Amino acid sequence: MVVKLYSTKWCTHCKMAKNFFKENKIKFKDMNVQDDEKAAEDMLDKSGQMGVPIIDINGAIIIGFNIEELKKHLKIE
Repeated sequence: MVVKLYSTKWCTHCKMAKNFFKENKIKFKDMNVQDDEKAAEDMLDKSGQMGVPIIDINGAIIIGFNIEELKKHLKIE
């Protein structure tokens, strides 16, 4: 499973997503769009959104920190 989190350093919901992944032992790649222009372009191409967090789980794009959507795509009860 490939999980990418498009985030910034200052984003509260991004921190919540990181904590959720860590608590559930989900490996993820943190893509800091604040410092990485290529990551920002990828995020925009995938989601059409400029806001963070954007989460890519095997190609499924989740906009914002949506626990129910995360659980559904990660198959967590």
